[in-house]
Amino acid sequence: MFVIVKSGPDTQDGKRGVKLARDMAADICLIQNAVYFAQKERLEGFCGKVYILDKDAGLRGLKDDELEKGIKKIDYDGLVELMAGEDKVVGMF
Repeated sequence: MFVIVKSGPDTQDGKRGVKLARDMAADICLIQNAVYFAQKERLEGFCGKVYILDKDAGLRGLKDDELEKGIKKIDYDGLVELMAGEDKVVGMF
């Protein structure tokens, strides 16, 4: 399963999307304001792979040293490839 989250950490939708991914042991892609979840200590205990859209992180001024280790930056083509390779894709929260 692959979960796409677009809402920030300060919203119920954003928190719900991350919780769903955590509960389902799914991989997650953070887009738009959800890229703020990638900041250090915001995804504590998350066991799946975490992807963020590089362009969205850049537009919001996030720097690499602010991000949790192990987070992979991707572009829109990378997101499409990830979605195509999954049986189930859930989003947008």
